[in-house]
Amino acid sequence: MVSSLTSGQALDLSGFDVPGRGRGILDVFTRKYLLHLLIRKGTATRYRNSVLGWVWSYVKPAAQFVIYYFVMGVIMQMDRGIENFPVYLFSGVVAVNLFNEAFGNATTSIVDNRALVKKIYLPRELFPIAAIIIAFIHFLPQLAILLLVCLLMGWAPTLVGVAGLLLGVALVLSFALGLGLLFAGLNVRYRDAQNFVELIRMFSTWTSPVLYPWILVREAFPDNDILFSIYTWNPLTVAVELFHQAFWGATIEGPAPGDPDPSIIPDFGLAVLIATIVCIVTVIIGQTVFRHYERSFAQDL
Repeated sequence: MVSSLTSGQALDLSGFDVPGRGRGILDVFTRKYLLHLLIRKGTATRYRNSVLGWVWSYVKPAAQFVIYYFVMGVIMQMDRGIENFPVYLFSGVVAVNLFNEAFGNATTSIVDNRALVKKIYLPRELFPIAAIIIAFIHFLPQLAILLLVCLLMGWAPTLVGVAGLLLGVALVLSFALGLGLLFAGLNVRYRDAQNFVELIRMFSTWTSPVLYPWILVREAFPDNDILFSIYTWNPLTVAVELFHQAFWGATIEGPAPGDPDPSIIPDFGLAVLIATIVCIVTVIIGQTVFRHYERSFAQDL
């Protein structure tokens, strides 16, 4: 060994990585075992020492639906012009709930796992991505309740509806991942970033057609096509409408042949395309900001 060094032979360091730097999200796919451990830990500890356990995953969305339906449907009578309003309401609620939990969990994932981050090196993106997957797992009980309600109302799955549902879930998770990476990096350095995240989560329910139909936004801004277009290009608006079409749209009477469908946002295909681009750009920006701040995670924590 000594003789090889003194003879002037250079060491081959190509197999080594610079500590603390990697390929970002791509590294997660090479650490599947670690990702599995983080997911199992997150799901196992969510309701630890709880009497009802996973039953809370059914109770919470059911209670939320009852409150929203009582306020919006009974008191404000928003259900007058919407057939099968309970399905319309709950299909939107579960979509926004998925985003809020995934986004919130991803934002705090680095701070919550500070012990691991400070002691060993592993791809930091593992933590936000594991938080996103855990949120999706907790979304499944809500989806099961929605499916049960829809079946009781005569819902039958269609290929287009299932495709719309999968696309809606993909938009929600990718949008939450991009924003989660962005604010997870910021939250380590600036803890008040988490308060800003809470504001976004609060507005998410009201800036997408969950508690009201999109037609009310069109009527509120009849001469402002730009503002309405921005509203329809919001990935959450598109995802909620995809959920509506997958579940609620299959339980109501469609328009007469040749007539436009009033339940679908105008130029919805364009809105889906733009929302997809927005999600991709958000993930790129989030990953860039995350990698910038990850260099000092251990020191800041």
